[in-house]
Amino acid sequence: MKTLITRIMEIVLDKPDKLAVAFKKEQLTYYELLEKIKSIGSCLANMGIQKGDRILFTTLSKPEMVATYLGIQYCGAIAVFLDKNVTVGNIEFVYKDTNAVLVLTDKPLKHINNNIKILSLKKLYLGELNECYNNKEISYEIPMENDIAELLFTTGTTGNPKGVILSYKTVYNILKNTIDGIGIHEDERLLLPLPLNHSFALRVLRALLYQGASIILQNGFTFAKEIENNLDAYHCTALAVVPASIETISRQMQGQFAEIIGKFRYIEAGAGSLTVEQRKRLTKLLPNTIIYNTWGSSESGGALFINVTEIASDPEKIHSIGKPLHNIQVRVLNEEGNEIQQSDNEHPGRMSLKGDMQMIGYWNRKELTEETLKDGWLQTSDIVYIDNDGYVYMLGRADDIINVGGEKVSPIEVENIASEYPHIRECACIGIPDPDKILGYVPILFVVPKDNIYSSEDIHTYLAEHMERYKLPKYYIQLQDLPRNRMQKIDRKALRKIWDEQGNNSVMNPVMQALLTRRSIRKFKDRPIPKNILDMILQAGYYAPSGHNMQTWRFTVIQDREKITRLKEATTKTAKEHNVYCYGFENPVCIILISNDERNQNGCQDASCAAENIFLAAHSYGIGSVWLNALMTLRNKKPVKNFLDELGIPTRHVVWCMVALGYPLEEGTLLAKKKDVVVFI
Repeated sequence: MKTLITRIMEIVLDKPDKLAVAFKKEQLTYYELLEKIKSIGSCLANMGIQKGDRILFTTLSKPEMVATYLGIQYCGAIAVFLDKNVTVGNIEFVYKDTNAVLVLTDKPLKHINNNIKILSLKKLYLGELNECYNNKEISYEIPMENDIAELLFTTGTTGNPKGVILSYKTVYNILKNTIDGIGIHEDERLLLPLPLNHSFALRVLRALLYQGASIILQNGFTFAKEIENNLDAYHCTALAVVPASIETISRQMQGQFAEIIGKFRYIEAGAGSLTVEQRKRLTKLLPNTIIYNTWGSSESGGALFINVTEIASDPEKIHSIGKPLHNIQVRVLNEEGNEIQQSDNEHPGRMSLKGDMQMIGYWNRKELTEETLKDGWLQTSDIVYIDNDGYVYMLGRADDIINVGGEKVSPIEVENIASEYPHIRECACIGIPDPDKILGYVPILFVVPKDNIYSSEDIHTYLAEHMERYKLPKYYIQLQDLPRNRMQKIDRKALRKIWDEQGNNSVMNPVMQALLTRRSIRKFKDRPIPKNILDMILQAGYYAPSGHNMQTWRFTVIQDREKITRLKEATTKTAKEHNVYCYGFENPVCIILISNDERNQNGCQDASCAAENIFLAAHSYGIGSVWLNALMTLRNKKPVKNFLDELGIPTRHVVWCMVALGYPLEEGTLLAKKKDVVVFI
């Protein structure tokens, strides 16, 4: 059996200069990666690290992490992954639990136990520690297949994390399953914007390296522009994502999503299932990109694979989470632990897996290991059924299935149906005790509206037409966004906490809904705004607060298409000449210029309050808007000045805001909001 290191040695003999891993402008060829692995492994051995020693290290999305991970294994030690945002408490627990000998990190660790040995991961990577520890290169000793290679600690929301033990045999079979399940080519260049301590990212990383392909690392999905930059710079052919991140990317790229993301040969979504709505939409938007969805776990790696592109038109199989590969067995167990020979939607059970890809067990967790591994089978908490073609269908986790008066309700089924309602951006279903004390439990649905048109009455009517009565949510609770964990999976425990604290007494009202769902719109339909609605929007503007009630503002309303075009051209040209940032807009049916007398010290604030009122009022009527503020610095620059003078705007007026209005041609971008900007004293 080959290890990842012996495989890299083979690749170096054949293609030493091929790109192995990159992050921004930092790159390692396979030859350079192997040299780093040898240097790190030798340095660790020279400092006294022995075979089987546990070494903790933080997993930044950089080449140094990849080299350190394999350098630890080069000297025979066991790699123990730590999240880059790991707390001191977690480090201390894992260090003690594994009886580790070393932590490799550059993370500031205040008040950490003095008995924990810490070295700089970066200095080790750069070779700056070699002279301190007798710079003598060691030879690689190929391990036995059942030797422990890695410990992967799962990030539990409660209690202490548990370490999944992966042998070299396990790691090899996990990476081979990923290669076979996806069909990874040696000339692949995969963009990997996922945390590298997670099992999904790790199995993709290992598989690409084993194939001799190239990995482009990226630090998360926060900025979709970074994906575009990496795609162009490295000519990426593949992308690994989690389902929630696809929505983040789509909202940021808007109309360019299909053009940019469609350049990938394939996309693999893991660490969660794509919704039916996502599957339909993505396969339609990206006809030349293969969409894969993989079910996996820390304990098994990727085990069920599905080519979404192939089954998107099948009304039944589009709900499946995949099929096992030929070397993986799957069975469905009833509550007594016996196999259900013919499972279906009405007779589901717990999924059990068997294959060489499964873990050895949990570190120092004998009882938990015995509960999870029975007679060579890996027991999961996933409730599934299998069709006659071997496709597996997920109904939810065992703890998530809702028992409604004896009827079993799958939260995933409710979410899939609700997600196809046009005014819902995302949703999540959980069960709560029946307030009427009749049915035991009832489903409720947390909803993030897509726009201001959503109403709980309308969604209830829609769902009643698409599902059985007992599956209908009892309550609908609006949220600004759904709570998620590190890998962007829905955090159902957090949702239960929200319900326990808030119940159905939602503080959401129409005003708050308008505030939280309003987005900037830059592309508009060719549809006029009715005069009575435009008058109300303007009224909202001049009813805004005004410092000392001076009301020295002016609202210049332009509806003439020719004048709007001239204004846009003049603004764009002048902004470019004077190096002023001016983000564009397309086809607004109305422009409102909000100006104020330069002698009014509160002019900017007054105009800002008026603009915000206009934005929210427009949104409440389903009209899109965008704030453009280039004119505040270009008021007296030609040809802008000539045009504004032509409109009769007083010379002493500063145009603080230009509002573009119109019915939206596409959705606005929902950007992540920082949660640490509020400080309570």
